[in-house]
Amino acid sequence: MGELPDATVPKLPHGVRFRADKARGGHILVGPERIFNIDGVSVEILKRVDGQTDIAGIVADLASVFTAEPAVIRPDVEAFLIDLRDKQMVTL
Repeated sequence: MGELPDATVPKLPHGVRFRADKARGGHILVGPERIFNIDGVSVEILKRVDGQTDIAGIVADLASVFTAEPAVIRPDVEAFLIDLRDKQMVTL
């Protein structure tokens, strides 16, 4: 197990939205007075942040999609979500 318990359920707090940016052809995470450009695997992680799926479920799904070991994926997923939590863009 990593830094976050398996049962931790990440969600976007009130006022934060993850959406496609059609003008730039990518994805953005929009919060009060800030915008983050999101790309690559980060998009895949945020697509699974639905307020219901826990860390274990997100990691398992990503491992299945990318044909990788959960133990290899989990540290990156946790680091990304912890970084967003520190920026108040995700609650854990």
